[in-house]
Amino acid sequence: MATPLHVAMLPWSAFGHLMPFFQLSIALAKSGVKVSFISTPKIIQRLPKPPPNLATLINLVEFPLPAFIGNELLPEGAEATVDLPSFDKIQYLKIAYDLLQHPFKQFVAEQSPDWIFCDVLTHWAVKIAQEYEVPLLHFSVFSASMYAFLGPDLLVDNKTKIRQSPESLTVVPEWVKFSSWLALRIFEASGAFDGLYGLNASGISDIDRAANVLYGCQAIAIRSCPEYEGEYLNLFEKIIGKPVIPVGLLTPENVNGRDQITDERWKKIFQWLDEQKPKSVVFVGFGSECKLTRDQVYEMAYGLELSGLPFLWALRKPEWASDDLDALPPGFGDRVHGKGMICIGWAPQLEILGHSSIGGSLFHAGWGSIIETLQFGHCLVVLPFIIDQPLNARVLVEKGLAVEVERSEDGSFSRNEIAKALTQAMVSEEGEKLRVKARKATMNFNNKKLQEDYFVRFVEYLKTNAVKKQE
Repeated sequence: MATPLHVAMLPWSAFGHLMPFFQLSIALAKSGVKVSFISTPKIIQRLPKPPPNLATLINLVEFPLPAFIGNELLPEGAEATVDLPSFDKIQYLKIAYDLLQHPFKQFVAEQSPDWIFCDVLTHWAVKIAQEYEVPLLHFSVFSASMYAFLGPDLLVDNKTKIRQSPESLTVVPEWVKFSSWLALRIFEASGAFDGLYGLNASGISDIDRAANVLYGCQAIAIRSCPEYEGEYLNLFEKIIGKPVIPVGLLTPENVNGRDQITDERWKKIFQWLDEQKPKSVVFVGFGSECKLTRDQVYEMAYGLELSGLPFLWALRKPEWASDDLDALPPGFGDRVHGKGMICIGWAPQLEILGHSSIGGSLFHAGWGSIIETLQFGHCLVVLPFIIDQPLNARVLVEKGLAVEVERSEDGSFSRNEIAKALTQAMVSEEGEKLRVKARKATMNFNNKKLQEDYFVRFVEYLKTNAVKKQE
């Protein structure tokens, strides 16, 4: 009997990266591939348990997060970006993360995997893969449009970057020859430029990390499909000069379902959802990584109230709030009683999105959330904040799948703009085209056969291109 292919997974320590890598691990295990999923102990503890029938093929490998000089700059016990109070602390997490290269090198030497799958920030995996002659693949948790936007700046031999200022990110790149709205607003560009091109405490910029990974890998696997962004997949492949393989959308499955929810609070919320009209409720969720200010949360709340639409809002308690009550405007809960439901903390997102009364979603336009939402055909209202979210939002709006909340030049938004975008997407006559397109999107986003076919081809690529080991 042939030994199964063995893949070592090395995701970055952010749950927006960890979960797609975990979903990829499960899909590979279902295809008979052995996976070693490598992360730190507290992260591994927070991951879902692999299905029992795949337990022998998925090995969750714990490497303690190394200490470093300046370790006190990280909150005690922090291992993932969600544990950090602000974005400026991420640079120190990168220092600790980079030190994982030493136990990982030992792991590769001892285990001799057939493939290493690395994330966009894991530039040090390149030398380890080369030293032990293990093929390296970059798995992207971002859509192809993000890479196409960065373009030639992702080439390692481009020492002089094309983008020299935030303003250079506010125009559609000249190498995008087809119709596109792929550009940042000026209030988005400043933070994006510093985050991508600026030096940080780890000693290497994110754009250089990515360029080194793309230079050293054999191929790039993207959680996407040509039916959604074929032109960007082709453009990225042309720019990078290596195979760019769509692995399908890896749509998460709601295995447990609502019946497994034991929290009484959520049981009551689902009972409330049962009483609402089909496709009438807006789900509002900005995940755990978006650090919203008091003004942003309050304007969002007033906008929901102003819209008059029924809503379910999953809100992570902000750092600035003394308690759950302080996280919302005074009297807000009483005024929307019966019309809206607010849950502070964790939410069973897939179960919510799969409920028949949900018709739309107000969210940040993160790629994983787009996939989760469009598989159910919900209309999208997008309010992007960080990293790839603004670019994802532009693509969605251009495709007629979303309404973006209008903002001032400084990036602020008002309750009126929230209410206007929600009303347009959910109930207005002008939003009907959007609602029809969103429903049609399920033909691709919820097409299991289509997505599985892409994944089967991907697994064949891995088997064909694995280095044959000496007996």
